[in-house]
Formats: sequence, structure tokens, C-alpha cells
Amino acid sequence: MDDLGFTVETGAVARLVIDRAPKRNALTRAMWEALPGLLAELAADPAVRVLLVTGAGPTFSAGADIGELVSGSDPADPMAELRAHNLRAQVALREFPKPTVAVIRGHCIGGGLEIAINCDFRFAASGSTYGVTPARIGVVYPPAAIKVLLALVGPATAKYLLFSGDLLTAEEAYTKGLVDKVFPEDELDAGAADFAATLLSRSQLTIRSAKETVNALLAETDADQLAFQRYQETITDGELVEGIAAFQGKRAPRFPWQG
Repeated sequence: MDDLGFTVETGAVARLVIDRAPKRNALTRAMWEALPGLLAELAADPAVRVLLVTGAGPTFSAGADIGELVSGSDPADPMAELRAHNLRAQVALREFPKPTVAVIRGHCIGGGLEIAINCDFRFAASGSTYGVTPARIGVVYPPAAIKVLLALVGPATAKYLLFSGDLLTAEEAYTKGLVDKVFPEDELDAGAADFAATLLSRSQLTIRSAKETVNALLAETDADQLAFQRYQETITDGELVEGIAAFQGKRAPRFPWQG
């Protein structure tokens, strides 16, 4: 399925591809607007267990389509519509109920980095580069976007990226906590596939509960009731019983959803 610059591949390990390779996968306002709907379809698909997010060709995403930044209808705030779609898309990706892994080659800049940091994990090719560049063009970064960056890298690195607009190598991004693993480029896809296979072998209710709890704690909202609900589901769905039996029997678990 191709929709406004994205290609979607479904399955247990689904793929969402930013697909504007001739434009280095620059993100348009229409793409930001479309993203929540695409994610909602993937979230509703019971076959999907893990989502890999990547870019077509040699670049993850070079950022926003600069030509659209000040093209809004309100001359007093020409970025209002774009900003609203951008922030909604970030929330939709951050709250996607299944594990998400950004698989990154080439440039991961600006809006591309916003997509990557709203995934649960970032797996990087050794030649990739990372940056937040609003200071280069006079864009004031919204607090909601800064908060996600801050939670990953802390205040000093967040300020460095935002103030300077400088780019980090994959290795530098790894030391700062911006990416989780760095692979030689020809091993990146296999590394992401291996990790996805690991996630598929685990309790899906445990993973979902952990993601919901982390998001709730970061948002400073109550996580206890939702975590207890997921705990009850692991009992009624049989995941807890099977997990304990497999551990005691020294075998790999076969969770109910796996058939």
C-alpha cells in the first residue's frame, strides 16, 4: 500500500517506509497528516506484532520539506497547520501499542529524527548522521517535541543539538543515548530482523503493558490501573501460565497468540 509518500508492508513484522527517495525522504505536511491513520490501521491489524520504520534508499529522512514550512493560511502563524499535523503524528507513533524500531541509514535529521525518537528503539547503520536543525533556519521547536528528546539524551545533549544544529555520527549518537545499536550497514537489516524475532518470542501482553507504563510515567500520569488490567489479561489469556511452565520445563514458551 502506497499512501502519500509512505509504503506499508504488513505481517507479524510490519514495515512502514518513508518513500520519497528522490527528495531524500523529506516529510511533507500531507505525510504528517496521513501518518496517524496509517498507524491506526497497523495497530488494528491483529497480525502485526512489531513495526519497523525505515526510509527508502540510502536515507532515513533528511527532515521536513522546507518549501512547506511557512506555507500555511495564517500569516501570523504560517506553520500552525504543519505543526499541528506534526505533533499529532508524533503522538500516534509514540503511543502505537506494539514495539517500534527505527532502522536508520544515511541522514536522520529534523523531522526524520522526530520520527526516530518517537519509536521505541533506534538501530543505526555506522555511516548514519543525526541532527536537530531549527537554529539554522529560525524555527522555534515545540516543547512536546523537546520533551521526547530530553527523555532520551538529557538536558546537556538536547541543548547541544538544539542550540548548535550540528550533526552527530552514529557512534556519537550511541554514546549520547540517541541510538540503541550501531551495525555495519550491510548487517543493519539482519540485526533489526533478529531483534524483531526476539520480540515475537516474548509475551505480547507483557511488552504492551511495559510500553504503556513507560509512556504513562514519562507523561506523569497514573500507570497502576492500566498495568493491573494487563496483568489480569496475562492470566485470562494464558500467557502467564505458559510462560512459567516453559521456564520450569526449560523450553521456549508457546504463547496462546502463536497458535
